[in-house]
Amino acid sequence: MRESQPDLFLASIPRCGPVVTDGCVTFRVVSQAATAMRLLLYDTVNDTDPVEEIEFDKSNKLGNVWHALLKSSGHGQLYHLQADGPRDPERGLWCDGRARLIDPYARALAGDFQHADDGVLRPPKCVVINDHFDWRGDRCLNHALCDTVIYEMHVRGFTRSPTSRVQYPGTYLGVIEKIPYLKSLGVTAVELMPVHEFPILGIYGTPREHPNYWGYDPIAFFAPHRGYAVGKEPGSQVTEFKQMVRALHEEGIEVILDLVFNHTAEGNEFGPVFSFKGLDNQVYYMTDHDGRYYKNYTGCGNTVNCNHPTVKELIIDCLRHWVIHYHVDGFRFDLAAVLRRHNNGAILSDVSLVDEIASDPYLANTKLIAEAWDAVGTYLVGSFGGKRWTEWNGQYRDGVRRFWRGDSGVLGVLATRLAGSSDLYECNGRAPSCSVNFVTSHDGYTLNDLVSYAYKHNEANGEGNCDGENSNWSHNHGHEGPTNRIEVEELRIRQIKNMLATLMLSHGVPMLVMGDECRRTQLGNNNAYCQDNEVSWFDWRLVRSNRELVRFCRALIKFRLSQPTLRQENFLTGRPHAHDSRPDLSWFDNRGHAVRWDSGEAVLSCLFTRPPADRDPAGVGRDVLLMVNASDRPQEFVFPPSATQSGQWRLFINTASHAPDDVYPGLIGPAPPKSGRQILPSRTLVCYVADPPVPLPGETAADAEG
Repeated sequence: MRESQPDLFLASIPRCGPVVTDGCVTFRVVSQAATAMRLLLYDTVNDTDPVEEIEFDKSNKLGNVWHALLKSSGHGQLYHLQADGPRDPERGLWCDGRARLIDPYARALAGDFQHADDGVLRPPKCVVINDHFDWRGDRCLNHALCDTVIYEMHVRGFTRSPTSRVQYPGTYLGVIEKIPYLKSLGVTAVELMPVHEFPILGIYGTPREHPNYWGYDPIAFFAPHRGYAVGKEPGSQVTEFKQMVRALHEEGIEVILDLVFNHTAEGNEFGPVFSFKGLDNQVYYMTDHDGRYYKNYTGCGNTVNCNHPTVKELIIDCLRHWVIHYHVDGFRFDLAAVLRRHNNGAILSDVSLVDEIASDPYLANTKLIAEAWDAVGTYLVGSFGGKRWTEWNGQYRDGVRRFWRGDSGVLGVLATRLAGSSDLYECNGRAPSCSVNFVTSHDGYTLNDLVSYAYKHNEANGEGNCDGENSNWSHNHGHEGPTNRIEVEELRIRQIKNMLATLMLSHGVPMLVMGDECRRTQLGNNNAYCQDNEVSWFDWRLVRSNRELVRFCRALIKFRLSQPTLRQENFLTGRPHAHDSRPDLSWFDNRGHAVRWDSGEAVLSCLFTRPPADRDPAGVGRDVLLMVNASDRPQEFVFPPSATQSGQWRLFINTASHAPDDVYPGLIGPAPPKSGRQILPSRTLVCYVADPPVPLPGETAADAEG
């Protein structure tokens, strides 16, 4: 049998854009508005004018797809598109025969935006890419969702600080140099903030002190961001991105991309024309009935018309491209509610792009994560998609923050979030792993700032502190911002540990944000989208100065990944296991009695149990007892009577203690008080783990211990 050659058939994915074959390049461009299409060719990135213009032969146009074959060309060829057609902005027609356009399917870009003397914006040049790369046998990792711990990070910000001491700071290769740290932390996936092409400066005359740092303003969905590459040759970013993915995979770490399909950097009717507008404005964007004005469900000037057939094909082609040619393991979809909108703005309840993505055969094993809301109040958490889709659980974030702040009336909310948010996901047959649990994300406070600031401090963004979220459920614990007061600092560290522990002990998929494990601060800025400086960069000195907190976080992650008790694929029921009288989940107040959810208290105990057959002496499947006191005073806790059936308990976590007594990575902590009673200081979480396992019916303890 002949060995298959996947590159031969994968080269045709995506279906449009440039494809290199046998010393030629085939170009395919979709446009129903254009009356003529040209290919502008360049020899170098610095060429002001094209060295050759090639007209697409109309006889080679099939439907709305323009075709051209460029002979004696290949990898590295620089080009723009140019489209003639009707121009009447008041009717939403933006074709402009002078405009140089980025190919929507461009695989890479080179150069920068320039404003020409004739007033025409000249965007970066497109680069023809040959996708061959030595993957050394690499494949997507396909970790189970229940075995996933996500680390959200910014490629540039992760190593840009001089404190990183890497050879290639702020780049894909810089990430490779820090993989040992990620590996030691224990995370199983990195979720990269936008790495597709976006403008940093230049389109709107953005001031240099307020650049587009985050990258949520796309201009080319298929192209890795050139600013994160070390090499300056056109296309270097493609190779270096693949090297980064391959290196992460070698250490068992998946790569999830944050993709922004909801809007583009072309803005509204006052924005520039450099790609989609100049090809098919009313196809690619949602506009009002006469086409003049853009619907703005994103807060960014325009909204991509995601459910138009042409746009759906582009988005699915793009996802396939990243999976097939870059071995990406998953995607997080920014403002994903837009993906469910009809071109009239209505939310689609029947088949939409969301369903087509979930059923696409090339994406069958790809993680799909939705930010299930948009900028105008649409909130689809719990109802965004089917079983394939997971969601950033904003209700988890708010509930955990409010509980540990000491708010009343949220005891039941915390319990529901700890147990996997069944109120959101169980009714439609989804699993706890459909909830991506997080306390912080890039969009808002860091974990350190959440416990250090009562008010946002976004003055450096230049918007009069009017940007960013106002409802943060934060608390400064007695002082706004940095302080030398020992009692304030100790309480802040305890609260950080409380929320980290809650996150890692909850059912669902935990997501940690870059630097939260070592108290990274943005000085109270909860919207640092334009802070390409020390405000946003990872200060690697914090890893050493907060090494006790890093140790705490590592131990939590390791424990979580070793305990199926915390990674259930089905919702807990509160009913007894088979061959075991104890429920899989029980809730108690601090006196060991059944909890009263309307009590207004901020104290809670819960007991997670596993069937005896699932427990072993190595620690797999142990019972877990959690006690939390978010009140402002010490509380006495009584061990629930049913907890005595789990065997000998060992302390795992006590957030009120200093290292090394705050966490016992080897599960060899002290036993609980013989009295069965324990005082928990205010704002404290304690976790015990059962050791040894309970004997099965009919066997002795020695038999159970093996």
